[in-house]
Amino acid sequence: MPPLREYHWPDGKLLCLGRKTLIMGILNVTPDSFSDGGRWNTIDRARRHAEEMIRDGADLIDIGAESSRPGFAPVPAAEELERLLPFLEKVVPDIPAPVSIDTFKSETATAALSCGVNIINDIQGLQYAAEPGQMAAVAAHSDVPVIVMHNQPGKEYSEDILAAMQAFFYRSRCIADQAGLRPENIIFDPGIGFGKTPSDNLLVLKRLEELAAIDGVAYPLLLGTSRKSFIGAALGLPVDERMEATGVTCVLGILKGASIVRVHDVKPIARMCRMTDAILQADAKSNF
Repeated sequence: MPPLREYHWPDGKLLCLGRKTLIMGILNVTPDSFSDGGRWNTIDRARRHAEEMIRDGADLIDIGAESSRPGFAPVPAAEELERLLPFLEKVVPDIPAPVSIDTFKSETATAALSCGVNIINDIQGLQYAAEPGQMAAVAAHSDVPVIVMHNQPGKEYSEDILAAMQAFFYRSRCIADQAGLRPENIIFDPGIGFGKTPSDNLLVLKRLEELAAIDGVAYPLLLGTSRKSFIGAALGLPVDERMEATGVTCVLGILKGASIVRVHDVKPIARMCRMTDAILQADAKSNF
């Protein structure tokens, strides 16, 4: 069972983890995202899309301004902020749900937090080599939750992949401890599609429950499989025809202990997750 946690922010926003599966809606404001690049990169479009995702069942919104698709070239923090700040300043105040910032740069995270963002989503798992310890320090200073994603250069593993991922998360936790980041603010993400072959991704999903505890301590898991290329590899589907398969991975993830799913297609995936929750929480006294 995922650990129960509640997060409260000074802006009045609240997030309850562990009572139901939380739906994270993806808001890309970058021109080159692998799935929806350029669709939401005006302020009005971004605002409308965020509002639509919340109506459709999103519990939180993840905003990113830099593509992390395979083969992406990182942009400097200044360029990332130039893209991002207009959206954070104009859109975040209108979003009633908690907002996370998808970045691995501490400068970007600091600026986003000052604009009212509530959560850091770090695809380098607090281990960005160019900034050792800095993201953990930012999260600790602001006392905010941070999503710590598994990642690595290349796709070769010298040991069992799940053992390697557990070791990675242990290192991330040590970095967090050294920075003074509270354990309650750590959420792990297996990093589906990052540093893994298509078959690796399937194996990680099959054995996802092995990541629900690190060194005997339980942590919430966020699962991000939405429209990713391993689905295309398994089924031969283009990126715009992967919704149903994404839903299957989300349902499986919930059964394996995931607390949050990060998705593009909020309405249908939210319904799948709500039904999965209803089944898992059913008892003889349930009434509808």
